[in-house]
Amino acid sequence: FFQKRNLPIGIQLYTLADMLRENPEAAVSGVAEIGYETVEIPSYLGKAPTDLRALFDANGLRCTAAHVGMRPGTTEEPGLFGDIDKLSADMHLLGVTNVYAPSMMIPAGIGISPREGEGYAFISRVAQAMGEEHWKRMAGQLNDIGRKLAANDIAFGYHNHNYEFAPVGDRTGFDMLLAETDPELVSFELDVGWAAAAGYDPATLFTRDRGRYSAIHMKDIQPSTEPNLALKMNPTEVGSGALRWETLLPAAYDAGVRHFFLEQEPPFTMPRIEAARTGYNFLKTLEA
Repeated sequence: FFQKRNLPIGIQLYTLADMLRENPEAAVSGVAEIGYETVEIPSYLGKAPTDLRALFDANGLRCTAAHVGMRPGTTEEPGLFGDIDKLSADMHLLGVTNVYAPSMMIPAGIGISPREGEGYAFISRVAQAMGEEHWKRMAGQLNDIGRKLAANDIAFGYHNHNYEFAPVGDRTGFDMLLAETDPELVSFELDVGWAAAAGYDPATLFTRDRGRYSAIHMKDIQPSTEPNLALKMNPTEVGSGALRWETLLPAAYDAGVRHFFLEQEPPFTMPRIEAARTGYNFLKTLEA
């Protein structure tokens, strides 16, 4: 599949979160040794952009995409509600062409508080409580961010989990975001693992909304995963689970996807770097 279309196989470095904390240099050299050609970053990995670019260059990797949160940001980590000119300059330095919001933010005035020990899963309850106006307001924020980044020659998009598929009348939050965002300003990075965990066939989503997607997170789930909106899945190595990649990847390509990043969620049954290797070896030889 990848060789026929002259496409690089990429990885979202969040997959190696443990190594990123302890030894980001080893994580970057490790994915390069496996054969990955492009990376998407979840953060600046504790480095200045110039040092981060040097690390990628030294390992023959291209950093083509970045996750940047819907937050004000700090000097060390950018935010989509922060200094867009500075963020854009950093992205150009790194070689990034596409920035993606990795998650929604908590809407103002939603009136829901986290429960003790709930952690990030709190956001799934928020999404299920959101009505049309909340989703429209969020789409407006995405359009505004996309407009500002486009002025700096950076493309923008949104990355889903499974909670965006919460019902809103006879639609879902994901449907609302697709309908209310400007295709010229906002594309989508479909995380197919989370879409499948919500009970949807990702290939059908790609076909239905052809032209709205620019990237994919290639993530697999075990057949035991029950459809839900609560940030739950039983993950596995790409190629070892329930997703039909020989159908899914051509559908993604036909929908406009040109950025293909493997990502795997914890818990892992093997060292993360070996899971990344397993997924890469499957994708490299996939006929589709």
